[in-house]
Amino acid sequence: MAIKIGIAVLVLVVGAIAFISTRPDSFRIERSARISAPPEVVFAMINDFHQWGQWSPYDKLDPNMKRSFEGPTAGPGASYSWNGNDKAGAGRMTILESTPGERVYLKLEFLRPFEATNTTTFTLTKSEAGTQVSWIMEGKNNFMGKAFSAFMDMDALVGKDFEKGLADLDTAARAEALKRGQTAQALAQEAAATPVP
Repeated sequence: MAIKIGIAVLVLVVGAIAFISTRPDSFRIERSARISAPPEVVFAMINDFHQWGQWSPYDKLDPNMKRSFEGPTAGPGASYSWNGNDKAGAGRMTILESTPGERVYLKLEFLRPFEATNTTTFTLTKSEAGTQVSWIMEGKNNFMGKAFSAFMDMDALVGKDFEKGLADLDTAARAEALKRGQTAQALAQEAAATPVP
C-alpha cells in the first residue's frame, strides 16, 4: 500500500513539474490611463523617486517602511531602496533612461520575499485632456515565477495595483498642475503690479 501511495505522489509531483515547465518564460503587464495634467508635470512625478509616495500603491504597503535614496535627485542614476514588512518586502529601483515628457525606464530588483529583476517603463503621450500614461513591467519567469503564475493571475493581481497607482497619479498630478498654475498667475500679477523704472 505504501508503495502505491509513494508512486501516486511521485506521479503527481512529476506531473506538476511538467505542467509548471510549460508556463511562459517571460511576462509583460501593462496598464494605461489618461492623466489630467500636462506631460511635464506627470514626467516630473515619475522621474523623481522622492515623489512616488504621493501616488505609488507600493509605497503605502508599510507605514514604517525604511527608504533610502542614492545618486541624483531625479533622472538616470537615481535609485530608491526600500525595506518593509512582509507585504512591502525589500528591493531597489534605479532609473536607467529618461526622456523629458516622454519616457522613464528603470530596473526593478526584488530582494525579499523573493529575488527577481524586472524592467519597468512609463511612456507618456500628450493628449487633448492631458497625458496618456502607460505603466509596463516586463521580466523573465524562473521556475518559482512559473509556479506562481500557474496558480495566480499575475496580470490581474499586479494590474490592479497599476490601475490604483495611475488613478492616484492622476489626482497628484492634477493638484501639482493647479499649484503650478496658481504660482505662475501670482508671479504674473506681481510682475504686472511692479512699477517699471
